[in-house]
Amino acid sequence: MDRTVSDTPRLAARLIEGEPAALARAISLVESDTPAAIDILRAIRPHLGHAVVVGFTGPPGVGKSTLVNTYIAELRKRGKSVGVVAVDPSSPITGGAVLGDRIRMAEHTLDQGVFIRSLASRGALGGLSASAAQVADLMDAAGRDVVILETVGTGQSEVEMAMIADVRVVISAPGMGDDVQAIKAGILEIADILVVNKADQPLALQTCQQLKAMLGLRDLTRRSVPVLCTDAINRTGVGDLADAVEAVAGRVKQRENRSAVAGRTRHLLAQAVAKAAETHVMQSRTQTIAAIVQGIQEARLSLSEGARQVLNNLGGEGHDG
Repeated sequence: MDRTVSDTPRLAARLIEGEPAALARAISLVESDTPAAIDILRAIRPHLGHAVVVGFTGPPGVGKSTLVNTYIAELRKRGKSVGVVAVDPSSPITGGAVLGDRIRMAEHTLDQGVFIRSLASRGALGGLSASAAQVADLMDAAGRDVVILETVGTGQSEVEMAMIADVRVVISAPGMGDDVQAIKAGILEIADILVVNKADQPLALQTCQQLKAMLGLRDLTRRSVPVLCTDAINRTGVGDLADAVEAVAGRVKQRENRSAVAGRTRHLLAQAVAKAAETHVMQSRTQTIAAIVQGIQEARLSLSEGARQVLNNLGGEGHDG
């Protein structure tokens, strides 16, 4: 028997007790999609629901990592333990995380109350890797009070965070017209809290007013979304952000329902199916896949028809040609 699999119950028990080394090992197993991963995830299921998952998103250059760094410090002042899932861009060569976010959070490295893990985005268009939700669950089971998700900042597509985070914080910077347009186009719809960072710069007040005006155009029956100003470098306004997150989290925990959990699970399942299909198509040497590819090249099949054929054959293609 694989020693990793046989040691899984002990590893899960150590993780639930909050041991950082066990948490790190479990994350590696889950991210690598090893046989032991499913056993670990099954073992921690009864221990989930303690942590508040806070997602930070927004276009590149708005100071997400710096703001997250100061937010961590504020949480530690309040006696909260923290887990951070920092989703970095993937290396085009190795596929691994670039680790830029972890470098910016280096001041917390020796703090046992903070556990930071960088994950590679691996091409995830929404800014989150497929394993991010599972890593957040592992941190929750390990007893972290707050789990922070920081995405790579890809702009309008970055709504996947809404499927995972309890509280969604969308960050902007003063005077960034394209930034505000991106928020108006899509991200605004997922925001629980809007933050204008770098508030010491000109046009900060104008940007806040723009965002409030956009919110004013929305359905007034929907939840209110606070617009906050922060200066992460000078560490101002972060206490207000922490207060706002706590307020939203209290409401979220009350409104959570089974349909929302099912929606998240469907989304993660769809990601897994897409990944499995991609691997099958790119690595398969079977006659069926070759015939589908040729049919598309010769315009006898459309891409959608070819995709349906791949899915129909995905489970039983390993035996021909």
